[in-house]
Amino acid sequence: MNTFISLTIYGLSDGALLALAALGFVLIYKATRVINFAQGEFLLVGAYMFYTGFVVMRLPLIFAAVFGVLVAIVLGVVVERFILRPLIGEHAISVIMVTIGLSSVLKALVQIFYGTSVREQPPILPTGSIQVAGATVPVNRLIVIGIAVIVLFAFSAFFQRSRHGVAMRAVADDQQAALTMGISVKRIFSLAWVLAAVSALIAGVLLADLSAVEQGIAAFGLMVFPVVILGGLDSVPGTVVGGLVIGMLKQYVSGYADPGLAEVIPYIVLVAILVVRPYGIFGETRIERV
Repeated sequence: MNTFISLTIYGLSDGALLALAALGFVLIYKATRVINFAQGEFLLVGAYMFYTGFVVMRLPLIFAAVFGVLVAIVLGVVVERFILRPLIGEHAISVIMVTIGLSSVLKALVQIFYGTSVREQPPILPTGSIQVAGATVPVNRLIVIGIAVIVLFAFSAFFQRSRHGVAMRAVADDQQAALTMGISVKRIFSLAWVLAAVSALIAGVLLADLSAVEQGIAAFGLMVFPVVILGGLDSVPGTVVGGLVIGMLKQYVSGYADPGLAEVIPYIVLVAILVVRPYGIFGETRIERV
């Protein structure tokens, strides 16, 4: 029972981080219909930018976080304005190849400036442990779950109540109708990329604090794809469910079966979902008639 509780907490924390990372992916897809294969590298850049502010520049924690957010905002705007916007109207495969190229460029830039070795960063979350139903659980894992819940609720409130959030939903539903209502679709596209970069920053910083500031953060971002396929490419609630399912499944397989199998089980789920329900659990089924 103790093992089960421990694996569940670890799985929930991993799933919460996956949900944050997948949230940015879904935001971009809903608003622009672009499949962003560079989402993992957004996590990587976010983690290293916080490291730069906190360790290299020796800024206080709050100012290092603000520095990271500012860099994430600039990254989102630059990518949308100068890389993706010129591709509006191009074939989807062309856009996908550009995002794959973008992922390679971002990873290469990180390696050029920081190298490939693991960077040491003082922990930003408490490192102690507490007893939960007889199981010893790290406090930082519980805090990560709490932070993810707060961020996800904040994004949800933004979409439901703010003017820009409503505009994003309108653009996601029908771009032409949104244009007739006076909504700047290009501005919404930029906002989607900015929010995706910020959510990736949060996930990357938390992941680096749980593990280390290293290149493997981008590999963690690859699990975004099983998450969004499971939950639905255009479903924000689906990212939460998909993230938690994949996170816990990976931990259960690692704890009760084989750690090697745990690394591939998310992609086995991805293939199974594509075969059984290609639009995901919460995804919207679109039928086009010609």
